[in-house]
Amino acid sequence: MFRLEDFNFHNKTVFLRVDLNSPMKDGKIISDARFKAVLPTIRYLIESGAKVVIGTHQGKPYSEDYTTTEEHARVLSELLDQHVEYIEDIFGRYAREKIKELKSGEVAILENLRFSAEEVKNKPIEECEKTFLVKKLSKVIDYVVNDAFATAHRSQPSLVGFARIKPMIMGFLMEKEIEALMRAYYSKDSPKIYVLGGAKVEDSLKVVENVLRRERADLVLTGGLVANVFTLAKGFDLGRKNVEFMKKKGLLDYVKHAEEILDEFYPYIRTPVDFAVDYKGERVEIDLLSENRGLLHQYQIMDIGKRTAEKYREILMKARIIVANGPMGVFEREEFAIGTVEVFKAIADSPAFSVLGGGHSIASIQKYGITGITHISTGGGAMLSFFAGEELPVLRALQISYEKFKEVVK
Repeated sequence: MFRLEDFNFHNKTVFLRVDLNSPMKDGKIISDARFKAVLPTIRYLIESGAKVVIGTHQGKPYSEDYTTTEEHARVLSELLDQHVEYIEDIFGRYAREKIKELKSGEVAILENLRFSAEEVKNKPIEECEKTFLVKKLSKVIDYVVNDAFATAHRSQPSLVGFARIKPMIMGFLMEKEIEALMRAYYSKDSPKIYVLGGAKVEDSLKVVENVLRRERADLVLTGGLVANVFTLAKGFDLGRKNVEFMKKKGLLDYVKHAEEILDEFYPYIRTPVDFAVDYKGERVEIDLLSENRGLLHQYQIMDIGKRTAEKYREILMKARIIVANGPMGVFEREEFAIGTVEVFKAIADSPAFSVLGGGHSIASIQKYGITGITHISTGGGAMLSFFAGEELPVLRALQISYEKFKEVVK
């Protein structure tokens, strides 16, 4: 794949695809983490004399945070300490004229790419390159730099459509993400421990199946709703209250798949020995084999218990490679953040090379000031797809572009 250092960008127009999709409140961006993650790439292009045209999406149609990129231009302007022009268009004549007017070292950001209907669906490269977005923009750009790892599992026009039309290059963030994930996945160091929590049960089951079948993991520790599904699959009763909640969320549909995985890999998948419930507004811990487990019929599981967190810590401190995605419980409430904090602290304290991803995971380590994890991934969904053994369309597009243009460039 092409790297930034392979090219001379002076006076060249670069379409830089990033993922600045960020949490918002009252029309303001409340976390600039994704902006800061791509600053090295933007600064490199500016210093190389490129004309930088940034493309990103924000939210999904009809969602609360589905809005323009005007606020993104303001945040970027502050972080870069230079004006970033907001172009209220994507690929129309107005946008193309504005792009042509850019001078070396200047930066502009296009309107929310998802305002274009073409950008909302996943399609093969062959279809993506026929879109108006790709056909129109390709006339006014020289290169494409892709630094949008968080959307690397999607196949949409702005992400893969230029691959055979213009040289497509990895940004620094994309390169860093790929290197970290490849190291974690392919390393022969052992023990390799996966910690899977949160609510992305279907994706997590795919990861468990893939890493154990391909002997890419020695042990999987579970938390959150992922643990609840595996606990049910092991034959434990989580009580009416919790089963009803899982049914409402459609999670009982995954229990059979979890049972099939356990049939093949039972000893390598660990589930909590105790849980914490919300007992009239307070944290109460329940051992799965204790007499008070009847409380699970009335009260909802909110976290793994302290005994489970301690057992997980013992395992993690001996690990050489750790991959983690998703919190252990409802960390937003301090009394139920104990499991998440203890497990993530153990990952940070471990001598292992560690990779952690997922929006809620990142939010929890920021909230509780946890430092020491080797690599924080910007893409939860893309990261899970990678460890599930699925091909990431953006990485495939980068490879295709390299094969197409390697002779021309060199």
